[in-house]
Amino acid sequence: MAAVTSATGARRRDGRARREERWFYLFITPWMLGFIFLSLIPLVVGFLISLSNYNGLNLATVRFVGLENYLRAFSDTDARFAIGRTLLFTAINVPLNLIISFCIALLLTRQIYVRGLFRTLFYIPSIIPIVAVAWIWKLMMDNNFGLLNALISFVWPGTAIRWMTEYPTLVLLLLSVWIGTGGAMIIFMAGLQGVPRELEEAALIDGANIFQMFRLITLPLVTPVVFYQLVLSIIFSLQILVEPILLSGSLGGASIGTLPPRPNYVYMVHTYTQIFTSQRFGYGSALLWILFVLVLLLTLIVFRTGRYWVYYEVDQERVGA
Repeated sequence: MAAVTSATGARRRDGRARREERWFYLFITPWMLGFIFLSLIPLVVGFLISLSNYNGLNLATVRFVGLENYLRAFSDTDARFAIGRTLLFTAINVPLNLIISFCIALLLTRQIYVRGLFRTLFYIPSIIPIVAVAWIWKLMMDNNFGLLNALISFVWPGTAIRWMTEYPTLVLLLLSVWIGTGGAMIIFMAGLQGVPRELEEAALIDGANIFQMFRLITLPLVTPVVFYQLVLSIIFSLQILVEPILLSGSLGGASIGTLPPRPNYVYMVHTYTQIFTSQRFGYGSALLWILFVLVLLLTLIVFRTGRYWVYYEVDQERVGA
């Protein structure tokens, strides 16, 4: 009797396991189909296009060119200039974004007056459509009718700084920081609110000042959040495209095909120009794959160096084992 009961229970468990397995595959099927048709297949097609002379129009003239597009990218002076400007922009934008958003988050996790209002004001720029953001900044920074020049002229009459012409990279950096601060601030605030208050209180009781408490307790405990935000900032900075294009031109309007000033001629702008203006889909796809490899290498470097400065409460080696 006991053997029959045991066998019946085993069959029920097997039937329940099979039903759970079927439901599992049923629920992941939409994601798998989306990944295959919207991610995997386009990646494969894009790589094949990068090995051809495809111009986006005539399939009859398509031929295999091998690595010719990749070799051409390394000899293209515009591509080298664009990648240099992109790396310079990334080297300045990433630390600025991290430091400013972290400092704001640190202030807004303290008990200050109308803290909720300040959180809202700092977060709003990150949810405004990028076209509206570009128009706001063009209104503020325009060479002739900008609000900033109007304020400067109010103090020093006759002064008009050509921000959009002489300092376009500075305007782009300020715009990028203005957009990215809100989202990064929310992430940093979540990390800071997870720091145990009893550790900070114990440090204060032991005689530590506020700077020692920040350096020895607060900062180490939020390094995983800093690491996460660092990776996101690097990827965003290397792929910036819409902002420099929308900032180009005057208040009369700039079409999407308008090239930005030479200092803002970043890598994705060059890629966009090659694909949609010069009709070089094969060469443009090769440029995109080169950028993918660059992003991957920089991300791997950050991951490799993260073991020396990122603090985890759980030993990662033990978790991996």
